[in-house]
Amino acid sequence: METQIIELEKKYWQGMENHDYETVKKLTRFPCIIAGKNGVESVDEASFKKMFESGDGDKIKVLNISDVESQLIAENTAIIAYAIELGIADEKQKAPMKCACTSTWINENNNWVCVLHTEAELTQQ
Repeated sequence: METQIIELEKKYWQGMENHDYETVKKLTRFPCIIAGKNGVESVDEASFKKMFESGDGDKIKVLNISDVESQLIAENTAIIAYAIELGIADEKQKAPMKCACTSTWINENNNWVCVLHTEAELTQQ
């Protein structure tokens, strides 16, 4: 199960990197919950698309995913936590950002979708 969930996370991040809204939308259940440095919010599809499109200037690049932990909680529910290192394209001088992320995935109509995602920026060590 861990392999399947990490592959879904990678596909999600690849969609973000490629600014591929359709891929990201197909992997998200709306409304979804997002928690990060801007707080906690429940996001419907229209708001999610607006947020996605407004981030066009920040082209992210996944540099590394590590320390993956995942669990199948129920037949249709899985959780995953991992560390991710992100670079911003066109900002060569800026140090990569490191975050701890978690996601909750549910299998709905034979399709795994993300219902909750959190990101916490890690302090430099």
